[in-house]
Amino acid sequence: MKIAIAGAGISGLTTAFYIQRARPDWELVIYDPGERAGGTMQTVAVNGFLFEAGGNGFLTNKPASLQLVEDSGASELLLPSSDLARKRFIYTDSLHRLPESPPLFLKSKLITLGQKIRVAGEFFVPRRREDSEETLQQFGYRRVGKGFTDVFLDAMVAGIYASTPAKISVNAAFPLVVSLEKEYGGLFRGMMAKRKKEAGPGGILMSFKRGVSTFIDYLRDTIEADWRLGEGVDAIEPQGRGYLVHSASGAAAVDQVVVCAQPYAAAKILARVDDELAAGLGAIGYSPTAVVGLGFDRLDHPLDGFGLLTTTAARQPVLGVLWDSSIFPDRASGGGKTLRVMLGGQRNPEMLELDDAALIAKAREGLANTMGIDTNPDAVFLKRWERGIPSYPVGHIAHVDKIFERLARSPGLHLNCNAYRGIAMNDCVRNGRELAEKIAASGAA
Repeated sequence: MKIAIAGAGISGLTTAFYIQRARPDWELVIYDPGERAGGTMQTVAVNGFLFEAGGNGFLTNKPASLQLVEDSGASELLLPSSDLARKRFIYTDSLHRLPESPPLFLKSKLITLGQKIRVAGEFFVPRRREDSEETLQQFGYRRVGKGFTDVFLDAMVAGIYASTPAKISVNAAFPLVVSLEKEYGGLFRGMMAKRKKEAGPGGILMSFKRGVSTFIDYLRDTIEADWRLGEGVDAIEPQGRGYLVHSASGAAAVDQVVVCAQPYAAAKILARVDDELAAGLGAIGYSPTAVVGLGFDRLDHPLDGFGLLTTTAARQPVLGVLWDSSIFPDRASGGGKTLRVMLGGQRNPEMLELDDAALIAKAREGLANTMGIDTNPDAVFLKRWERGIPSYPVGHIAHVDKIFERLARSPGLHLNCNAYRGIAMNDCVRNGRELAEKIAASGAA
């Protein structure tokens, strides 16, 4: 069996790893237009500072990523986040610590007393009977009120999806939240019930020594394949019971193909296979984002926490700031400190149209406004993601279901990336492993 994998991000690497683990005699050909594997998971060194171009790790409250690390023999590369990572902040008109307990929530000035009473009233809000999708804003206003939604949920969705509560489907983006209401009748009831069942500590943020690229490079080296890095797939077309994969080096005949490229790229690749499938893929939208990393040899601010998120009402040029060297101290050395500023998203998509100097200036403006930092950095890193984070609007679930229904008409062709059913590393790894098991089982017949 010969299998081509188009895309060597974490989804493609996970799929390849578990296929090879189950079927070591099968032949893998892995393509990616980038010179390195990893997709958005890239660590870049600038003047002795380390900056992540995308995500910085995974949460251990779900088992998928941790299991991949253990299965690949890379446990010694793990780096747990500092205890400081538990302290998080929201910027409204000033910086407020995110309350971590009911007593701290009651003392918090993030929302008014009346809004807090409305949150407590969630216990008396009847469960929703309809199964139709709703936005996170609709869900939040209905269950916990406008005040909580416009501050806590607004900041949260900016940090995870670079979106806003009005533009994202709670069903697609936060299915666990919806299931708590359906199963237990409310969020607080559901959270209390789950806490009793789990009866253990929650997950922590985990990364890798010297950044996520350490693990990506390790995983790439464990997979025996015909590696075609720097060579993207141009097109795929059916040939008999298999497929022809066209790339710069010619056409390769394979039995199955796993397309792990983002949907806008997959649409072009699959146009010769199924134009309706390609059209569905091309219709998936994204939030444009930019990451500006700043390194300081000396910085007076203590950075005693994980970082901050802003609210839409705060009208700041930044979505949030990650205090990276406090989360993972090896991101800076010799007493230095690193920050990563997130910009753009659904709030300010036009931000990506700025030139580099203007974008960096906006990041520094946001840093000065929210944290009072105007120190000149000793290192600067900038990464633009014109299509940064897949959008999960209302209708996303049905749209993805139709894509996969159409995909089923092309046996041996598979799709896998974070644009379909989960954007986090844990989601990508889980989906990659499940797909690999499916493909491996298909060869048993």
